[in-house]
Amino acid sequence: MSKKEKWMQSSFPVKASYIIMGAGQMLYGQWIKGILYFAVLVCCIFYFVATGVNDIIGFITLGTVEADPWLGTAGDDSVLMLLKGLLAFLILVIFILIYSSNVRDIRKCDGQIKQGKKLPGFLKAVNIFIDKKFYMIALAVPIVGVLVFNVLPILFMILIAFTNYGGDIVPPKLVDWIGFGNFQKIVSLAEIKNTFFKILAWNIMWAFASTFLNYFGGLFLALLLNKECVKGKRFWRAFPILAYAVPGFITLLAFKFMFSYGGPINYYITAAGGSAIGFLDIDAGNTARIIGLLVNAWISIPTSMLLATGILSNMNTELYEAASIDGATKWKQFIKITLPFVIFSTTPVLITSFVNNFNNFGVFYFLRGGLYMDGYFLASDTDLLINWLYNLSIDNNYYGIGAAVSLIIFILTSVFSLLVYVRSAAYKKEDTFR
Repeated sequence: MSKKEKWMQSSFPVKASYIIMGAGQMLYGQWIKGILYFAVLVCCIFYFVATGVNDIIGFITLGTVEADPWLGTAGDDSVLMLLKGLLAFLILVIFILIYSSNVRDIRKCDGQIKQGKKLPGFLKAVNIFIDKKFYMIALAVPIVGVLVFNVLPILFMILIAFTNYGGDIVPPKLVDWIGFGNFQKIVSLAEIKNTFFKILAWNIMWAFASTFLNYFGGLFLALLLNKECVKGKRFWRAFPILAYAVPGFITLLAFKFMFSYGGPINYYITAAGGSAIGFLDIDAGNTARIIGLLVNAWISIPTSMLLATGILSNMNTELYEAASIDGATKWKQFIKITLPFVIFSTTPVLITSFVNNFNNFGVFYFLRGGLYMDGYFLASDTDLLINWLYNLSIDNNYYGIGAAVSLIIFILTSVFSLLVYVRSAAYKKEDTFR
């Protein structure tokens, strides 16, 4: 049966609800439900007539009148129009979902009437809905919060990447859509392109190295403290936990002071007759990178250790006994039993750790932030993409290019996370260690 035939055969209340939300419900005597649907329709019509349509037009044009303080011309705020237009589209999507709910509800009511059933009252219908779909009510507020405070800013950032917002073009000047112009600048302008690829290469190297060091450093400590021969385990576990308990930025500032010219390390070097070393200077190079790796390990290893300790406590000791009888060495037992079990249990955490390290803004910002080097465009050789993004957008107003870099970071991390997870044993062989 075609859609036209379905429409022709549907009852008058169904047709009425297609045209006016809630009309069919009211015709069937469900007044409260019908009035609520109708109220949503009226509110949406009022919103779009009052401001919604103009907001959508403003989203498309990003303004037509440029402000002039000397002449007293207010002008259009392109960024505000972009945000308001995005909100208008979000409200439109929500309205469409409620309209679809109205259509499904009236079709359900019509089917019950044709079957000779009595339609439930409003309170009874609410109780039935709560009983069957309580999860929707429980998740409604969190979902709205996520949409407003997470999805909306992310969409706004993505859209900014396709505008010329930044540099000299900031309100009250008008902002325009430029498509993939910012991405073309990243891969075509020599200074920006060279900086981007150098930072990207270092960022990937940093993410793998720091994740490997933090993960296996924590696992090594957990295995060491899990040995029966180790005495005072609670005492030794306290030190990493204390390092974890101190706020990260305080730890980073403390290490920055330790490695500075006036810090204790250089004090002892000069006291021994040596010359002070610029561990974090502009020409420090790989020394600063290694210090960053070690400081990040100091902050992150305790988390890995606590996680690995909990997992190792659930290991089946009979596997080790059987392996020992078969002549397996301790290394073989680690490679064939311990490591697969731990990695299987921590794959999602490992992926999250990689993403967090990839976007680790704090380490080099607190250790070495604010340095701009020759051969880099507003960056240094230890900056990650997230640091460069901060330098571009917050410190130097290159918002469009910064948003493009942010979108590239999002694509790289999300694609990597999904590909690794769906190919991992934790996803494919969920029942292996049960």
